[in-house]
Amino acid sequence: MFYRVTVYLLGMFVNFFGVAMVIHATLGAGFWTSFFLGLSDLFGMTVGFWYGVFQFLIIFINAKLMKQHPEFMALIPVVLESFILDFWLEIVFASFDLSAAPVVIKALTLGAGMAAIGLGVAIYILPQFPRAPVDQLFLAISARFNLSLRMGQTIVAVIVATIAVLIGGPVGIGTGILVLFLGPVIQFWYTRAYRLYYVVKPEAAPQEEWL
Repeated sequence: MFYRVTVYLLGMFVNFFGVAMVIHATLGAGFWTSFFLGLSDLFGMTVGFWYGVFQFLIIFINAKLMKQHPEFMALIPVVLESFILDFWLEIVFASFDLSAAPVVIKALTLGAGMAAIGLGVAIYILPQFPRAPVDQLFLAISARFNLSLRMGQTIVAVIVATIAVLIGGPVGIGTGILVLFLGPVIQFWYTRAYRLYYVVKPEAAPQEEWL
């Protein structure tokens, strides 16, 4: 259990470290983050607050897709991730500003952030604990419609990025890059993290359809 919890929390911290890097690259935030940043600009409160509010709503969307009862245990990662996101944005990266940096530095920061997000998501879905609803959403879509992990993530990304544009979120070239490539990045890290996870924890691995 200690091993599983450690992997779970590590994935969360790595994921939101990547989110913070992408935001501060100032080339356009990730699709979900653009949406929550847009809400924060419109209505106040932190990005983590809006992240938590909408994830609560997505619990019910996931239940509908999977034809199951709402997974209220998913509130655990909702609370954890909301605080971790604000930890990176409001404390660690509070004074970090690349707005005047050369484009190549911004691009490298964006690329590193995307790699970290993909790795973080791949890590923290491995222990099979309740997943944050935004991440469970693309898994639910993949399972419901028999799609790859990559395709499920891309569908979610396109829809959320479109909404972010409509509410004035910081959508830019970086958002487009994430929409196109984050799904494959998650798939890339997941296949590798899966093997490593079960080398360290060699009991029978669950069957996954998206490997």
